[in-house]
Parts: sequence; structure tokens; C-alpha cells
Amino acid sequence: MHPDEQRRPTRRRSGDDDTGRGRSARRGVDVGSLAPAEQEVQAKDLCLRLLTDRARSRAELSKKLTDKGFDGDVIARVLDRLAEVKLVDDAAFAAQWVHSRHTYSGKGKRALAMELRTKGVAPDVAAGALDQIDGDDERARAVELVQRKLRTASLDFEIDGPGGRSSERDRLVRRLVSMLARRGYPQGMSFDVVKAELARAGSEVGDLDGG
Repeated sequence: MHPDEQRRPTRRRSGDDDTGRGRSARRGVDVGSLAPAEQEVQAKDLCLRLLTDRARSRAELSKKLTDKGFDGDVIARVLDRLAEVKLVDDAAFAAQWVHSRHTYSGKGKRALAMELRTKGVAPDVAAGALDQIDGDDERARAVELVQRKLRTASLDFEIDGPGGRSSERDRLVRRLVSMLARRGYPQGMSFDVVKAELARAGSEVGDLDGG
């Protein structure tokens, strides 16, 4: 191969690295090379874009900014200013997160507490948000989840009768309890809900057969 035909190495732009760390919102600009005032402008812009997507905790935003290479002092000032105008509010974020995840994803309090912890929400703030779900609310949501699963489960065996296929029933109980456990519901309550709903479903099947 003629030397002129050899492939030339690709020049790496200033601020580029394998992880993207150190770049600002403008592609290829090294955040660390910017003046603090310019860093603050770009850090604020990035936070606003992230908050447009969905509500976020202060810890989530802080991590995003840190990963981009913004200085710690800049991050603190930007997040403090956003907190002053209530764009960053961990209490409001936690309350919204708990309501949404419990209502639409069927998550129990234990799972929600873990999720808030991974979001960096302080334990006392998380506890306040979780207080909006009481025992009756959690049980009612668990009942809805079990009922939904039972609509597609096979109930062609006698669930509570002495002649029923107990092995099938036991497998169904384990499957339903495991489903609730994965969503963060207490084991004792899960068993109670599953047993009650299986008994109700069995009674309805019996009524249909008798009719």
C-alpha cells in the first residue's frame, strides 16, 4: 500500500473521551475549561431539560451534573436556586413518585421506599410521602392486582372443595404471592389477599356451574 493511501488516525476533539465525561451541553466543549458563570448557565439549562422530561430529585440532578464534569460549587449554587423557585423539591417529587407508582404500577410501600432511596431522597422525606398510602390503600391495590391476574388464570378446578386439585391451587397461590412480593407487598398480607380472592373466585365459579 502506498504511504499516501494509509488510513490517517482520527483526530480527537478537545474534551472528547470514552465516557463523554467533561463535556458541556455543547458537543465537544470541556466543561472544566469554562468560567464558573458559563458553567452555571449550562448546568441550569441541562437541569431544565431534564426536568422537562420528568420530575427528578436533587440527588438525581446532582449526579447528572457531576457526570458531565461540572464543578461541585457550581452544582450546589444551581440546585439551590432551582430549589428556591420550587423546580427542585424532594418532598413534592417523592409524593408524586409514590402516587404515580402505586396507582399505575401497583407498587407496594416497601418497593416504593427502595425506589426513593435509589433516587437519593432522604429517609424522613420518603417517609412523609409514603404516609399517603395506609394499610387499607395498600390492601385494596393488592386485591386489584390479584383479581386482574385471576381473570386470565385457569379456575377449572374446585378451589376450596375436598376434591379439588390442590397441587394446581398451591402453584397458583405461590405465583400470586410472588407477584405481590415483587411489587413490594408484605408477605402476610399477600397470603391473606390471595386466599380471600381465590375463595371468592371459587365461589363465583361454583355459582356459575350451579346455575
